[in-house]
Amino acid sequence: MPELPEVETTVRGLEPVLQGAAIERVILRRADLRRPFPPDLGQRLTGARVTGLGRRAKYGLIGTDRGDTLVFHLGMSGRWRIDPEELGKHDHFVLETAQHRLALNDARRFGSLDLVPSDSLDAWPAFTALGPEPLGPDFTPAHLEAAFEGRIAPVKALLLDQRVVAGLGNIYVCEALHVAGIAPTRPAGTITAPRLARLVGAIREVLVAAIEAGGSTLRDYARPSGELGYFSNQWRVYGREGEPCACGGTVERRVDGGRSTFWCPKCQR
Repeated sequence: MPELPEVETTVRGLEPVLQGAAIERVILRRADLRRPFPPDLGQRLTGARVTGLGRRAKYGLIGTDRGDTLVFHLGMSGRWRIDPEELGKHDHFVLETAQHRLALNDARRFGSLDLVPSDSLDAWPAFTALGPEPLGPDFTPAHLEAAFEGRIAPVKALLLDQRVVAGLGNIYVCEALHVAGIAPTRPAGTITAPRLARLVGAIREVLVAAIEAGGSTLRDYARPSGELGYFSNQWRVYGREGEPCACGGTVERRVDGGRSTFWCPKCQR
């Protein structure tokens, strides 16, 4: 599933072709993805000018001068394509400007599109309970200390809880915990303040590196330019079961709640 770095990379790839452009045509090639499109989606977007692009958690945001924001989620397999030579079977939603055609491609159709009043974004149900952005100023060791206080749940499970921190997913939590030297199974409430500070720094370090590499391509994800995400070449533990860790240990894999967790028992405590 595309996580925060993949969505951030997507938004940055769309920005040069959409920022300030007028949407001249909207093509809905089906009625839904994971859920139905807003019934007036095409009408409200046609003729609108894009005023800004952004991201919240794992959602991309395309703001318009009509006071609406197009909110997209890439689901399991979604990606935007810029100026495809031909529209493919899985190009379900298309925006056309005077200079470009942009197609939202989603083979498994677990993504979503919503049109939300821009001044009500924070109150939109999917956003109301989200925790702070991990690259923002509100994500601090003090925040984690308060969120983890008295909790016996594994630290990995709480980092994946979008109410604790927004946008983190399985790959980048595994990687950040390894950088921080913290076992994914450690009860969150037992982690000391210095180690929480190290964890915050590790999460930011991993996310920044992943964004710079264009995210991680597992199966379907690609940037709007068509380039793959190359952060998988830098994975320290994810997908590396049985391989040596830099510390001399061996990367192990366990399954928790249907998700694979990769970690090194020697250097993660």
